[in-house]
Amino acid sequence: MENIAKGAGEVTIIEDGFHVIRLKNDSAEKTTFSHHVDSSFLQFHYCLKGSVQLAFNEGSYKLDLKEQNSYLLYNPSRDLPMDLSIAPNTWFISVLVSIKKFHSLFSPDAQHVSFLSADNKDKKYYVDGKISPSMAVALHQLMNYNLNDTIKQLYFKGKSYELLSLYFNTEEEANLEACPFLADEENMRKIKRAKEIVIERMIDLPSLQELSIEIGLSLKKLKEGFKEVYGDTVFGFALSHKMDYARQLLDSGQHNVNEVGLKVGYSTGSHFISAFKKKYGTTPKRYISGK
Repeated sequence: MENIAKGAGEVTIIEDGFHVIRLKNDSAEKTTFSHHVDSSFLQFHYCLKGSVQLAFNEGSYKLDLKEQNSYLLYNPSRDLPMDLSIAPNTWFISVLVSIKKFHSLFSPDAQHVSFLSADNKDKKYYVDGKISPSMAVALHQLMNYNLNDTIKQLYFKGKSYELLSLYFNTEEEANLEACPFLADEENMRKIKRAKEIVIERMIDLPSLQELSIEIGLSLKKLKEGFKEVYGDTVFGFALSHKMDYARQLLDSGQHNVNEVGLKVGYSTGSHFISAFKKKYGTTPKRYISGK
């Protein structure tokens, strides 16, 4: 499969017939990414946050993939090259596996994977689904990988196998020991609740200790788990959310700079201006005038 990727993305070839694509658009602008994928590949697409539009067949067929959702695509009768439109503040991962490689992974237990049956093996397969908390852990670990490059290929291979296992796990009681910081889905839900609290109370944030007590998770697990899942500290995430919301308010044209500062929790305009400039490299006033 020839790599003709364009745009803000990284393609990691784990081995022949097994590739991982990471796309992280942390900017305020929409971006694009294209990548040739032939008909021999299954495509697993995951949107961790934000949204992505996947266009196929020269734009004649489009799929919108929203935050915390996934798509499995396979069509043995035609190539499905990826042509993506990536919204601002979006994280997206694709795992591409050749059908030959896929069969070698699952053939001993093919009864668990419905489209590996003789009746379905040559049919196209389009399935949407939700990203489970345990899958989200593995996806965020892939997205925030920062270990030594010499083990990157091995790490990506392990996490991709983990993702496939979780995707096709049909047991009610899944094995959730995937993450050293989050022992089970209950802890994952607590971390997600912490994020919701940060967003709901961005003007008057609780302390880390107060937050850990409220969600019922130790301070250590809160700090480590939040960073693992969301790629930032609790307060780093809170600041980014404040600034994103401030930018949206400025874009609306319905509030002046001081009003926006107050709405996102800054008691003085100077503090808000300083924080905004640090985040975006320009003052709120210049941001408005430049639009």
